[in-house]
Amino acid sequence: MPNGSLERYIPGHGEEGTLSWEKLFDIAVGTARGLEYLHRGCNAHIVHFDIKPHNILLDLDFRPKISDFGLAKLCTQKESTIQVSIAGVRGTIGYIAPEVVSRHVGAVTSKSDVHSYGMMIFVMVGATSSINDDSDSGASSKYFPQFLYEDLDRFCATTCGVDVEATELVRKMVIIGLWCIQRKPSDRPSMSRVVEMLEKRTEELQLPPQASSRQELPMLLS
Repeated sequence: MPNGSLERYIPGHGEEGTLSWEKLFDIAVGTARGLEYLHRGCNAHIVHFDIKPHNILLDLDFRPKISDFGLAKLCTQKESTIQVSIAGVRGTIGYIAPEVVSRHVGAVTSKSDVHSYGMMIFVMVGATSSINDDSDSGASSKYFPQFLYEDLDRFCATTCGVDVEATELVRKMVIIGLWCIQRKPSDRPSMSRVVEMLEKRTEELQLPPQASSRQELPMLLS
């Protein structure tokens, strides 16, 4: 693809410099719509299992295309769960949904892609690197969602400065990301619902309930 992968444009990660917040938001929306199609728009459901910036390719106009279906699983319209061996865990560390690793969390479904999408959103807005660099925040270096719940305003202000429109976009992405990484698959929105949330005004979105313990929070990306 002409513009390579999204990974090249992630703040603090890529070599090409960052994109505008508007462009990053458009990429998030396009990726969500692509996943919605895989999960519901085909005759058979497709679960990708490896959603991450490296696997989001950008065309000449920076429209996203989901790539690398090497780990994907196909299931019929009648199937709601996917049989995945624990010994053959699918995905990239930091993006893998907890139920893929432990069946005690819940069944493996298309909601596993939702979790990976949420983690990708946090990388796109620089949440993980900002928290790692913030030694005075008291935030855990492993359990970063707690930081976002407690200091979302400061994170958005630090990330976007006085750009009000960018601040609203980042806030929206973070709120949606927090919904996507809920530990229980049943608590996460579908990708159709994620698309609806992305199209809403930021003030219409509410933060999800906080996890009751650290065991319910996802691990920070390395």
